[in-house]
Amino acid sequence: MDTQLNSLLNKITALGGALSTSQTYRSRLIKQLRSWIPFKSACFTTVDPRTLLSTGAITDEDIEAIHDGLFKYEYLHSDYNHFHELVNSMEKVATLSGATNGTMSKSPRYLNVLKPAGLHDEMRAALVANGMCWGFLTIFRQEGQPFFSEEERQLLSSLAPFMAVMLRDRSLPRSTVTVDGMDPMPEPGLLLLSETLDILSYNAAARQWMSLLQDAEGLDAASLPRPLRAVCFRALSENDRGTVYSTSAHTRVRLRDGSFASIRASFLHGPDALTKLAVTLEPANTTDMLPLISDSLGLTERENEVISGILRGLSTKELAQSLFISPYTIQDHLKSIFIKTGVNSRRELIWQLHSKYSLSPS
Repeated sequence: MDTQLNSLLNKITALGGALSTSQTYRSRLIKQLRSWIPFKSACFTTVDPRTLLSTGAITDEDIEAIHDGLFKYEYLHSDYNHFHELVNSMEKVATLSGATNGTMSKSPRYLNVLKPAGLHDEMRAALVANGMCWGFLTIFRQEGQPFFSEEERQLLSSLAPFMAVMLRDRSLPRSTVTVDGMDPMPEPGLLLLSETLDILSYNAAARQWMSLLQDAEGLDAASLPRPLRAVCFRALSENDRGTVYSTSAHTRVRLRDGSFASIRASFLHGPDALTKLAVTLEPANTTDMLPLISDSLGLTERENEVISGILRGLSTKELAQSLFISPYTIQDHLKSIFIKTGVNSRRELIWQLHSKYSLSPS
């Protein structure tokens, strides 16, 4: 088994060549995975590690047709194997048949979404590396096919951490090249949507952002981008729970040119009884991107705070005062940051954040 597993891991590594994008890697992996674990359809989603919201998905057509239903049962209804539960569970991979002990009718998601679409069992994987989740993979079997076996679940469990590393390594922002004549990033966009995610109104910039997001996922102009849907369902779920204020309805999405968009959704209250959602779309700034870089490089929250201060031009003494720790502790944090980022000085660190990750002071 060890020899077979090593062979599969080598193939996973080969699929993610140095120049492959996350989207290319996921498409190739789904194709390869079918030869190891037979299935009818798949959905392979990258997620924001801080909010666990979609940053883009690779899906089959039959899954795209029920995607909104899957979102609803992920965020708005109780069911088995919610992804946020898998992320925090010892077992990161689970089957619906296993969770229901073979009685699929126990699952509302199965009864109302999967079964009407001709689907049967599903296997879900939370792709976690070093405590941070970088994606979700779901594979589906159709009616008439057997349940996923425990051996298949264990195989995917063995492969999942390595898949997570490949996604993490492709999540880092990279310096983008400005081409003469290239359109500048749009101004902040604003969308107003109904509870059923029908677009009620929008500004001109929002239409530009929608086009960029659709292009990033290969969607047509009539399709609502999946990350946008995800933040909306999160906002709806927070309102159902009576959350007064939350920033978790937020995700950062890589566009085709390597830049990042920041998407936020919030529930609107007003005199009429109609549910409305406001969505803002804008270029991701330093505050948005620094946590993603930190998570990808394995930096701690305190190291993240130190880098934020460095980008603001604070001295060691000023950093120590602002964080209520000693200058010696700041120096210890800097040493750790230098090791993790592969630099030897503050100057090199700032240069790398700006040139390699397109991050500049806010």
